[in-house]
Amino acid sequence: MRSITGPLAAALSAFAVSAVLLFTSVTTAAERAEQVEFELMTWPELKSALAAGKTTALFYTGGTEQRGPQNAAGGHNLMARATVKAIAQKLGNAIAMPVLPYTPNAASADLPGTIGLTPEILALVLDRIAAEAITNGFKNVVLMGDHGGGQPNVYRTVAQKLDAEYAARGIHVYYCDQVYAPANAVFDKMLTEKKLPISTHAGISDTSEMMYLSQDTPELWVRKALIATAVGDPVPVRGQPAPPSVAKNGITGDARASSVEFGKVIFDLRVDHAVRQIQSFIKK
Repeated sequence: MRSITGPLAAALSAFAVSAVLLFTSVTTAAERAEQVEFELMTWPELKSALAAGKTTALFYTGGTEQRGPQNAAGGHNLMARATVKAIAQKLGNAIAMPVLPYTPNAASADLPGTIGLTPEILALVLDRIAAEAITNGFKNVVLMGDHGGGQPNVYRTVAQKLDAEYAARGIHVYYCDQVYAPANAVFDKMLTEKKLPISTHAGISDTSEMMYLSQDTPELWVRKALIATAVGDPVPVRGQPAPPSVAKNGITGDARASSVEFGKVIFDLRVDHAVRQIQSFIKK
């Protein structure tokens, strides 16, 4: 077979390069059009997204705290970013705002890894960033988070205050409470049916979700070699004070049965619970 040389070969080569560049530019433009993360968008892209109806701002707070010997301290933030992005993508009319990395907690020299705020400081921060989102052009602001420790009362109070302030302008602020405790309750029920222990901190739920979300970077979020010994103090009985810690390792519960499969279950539960509740707040 004769090879093509000369001007014809040069022309075909130039055509091939142009086709590749065109395909790449179209793909990149499509990817930008589907972008839902506020911090990865330019201001013209944000303005276009708002004009196209993406007028719901999703604030999902994370948290920096020790998560047992096996999990990275930034686990709440790592899970939060993936979760709020998935919620925004599924809603179709929302933008995932930057994750707030600090929430109510208290540092400890015995179990280092925690950097916490007070509930009062969190309330001030949420009030400010919600107002800033509204100034940017968002018509709905949703507050939610991946942590307990008194946060729910802060979200609820701030959301109610701001909604009363802005409702007359057709702007609303909501608290999405289904993404955390209710989703956890469904997951815990599944564990109980499988005769597995439930946990409240650094147990099967936390560890599994981090394993699921870090499959491309194993060992970066979870030290898998330590899961076999990741058992801590028993979960306190509801309504009764927690007994003194015996394990002293930061785990409340038992993480030894953690798996990628369980991680997908709890992640999907969080996203689905949040999407359903937010859709009940905001009618397209």
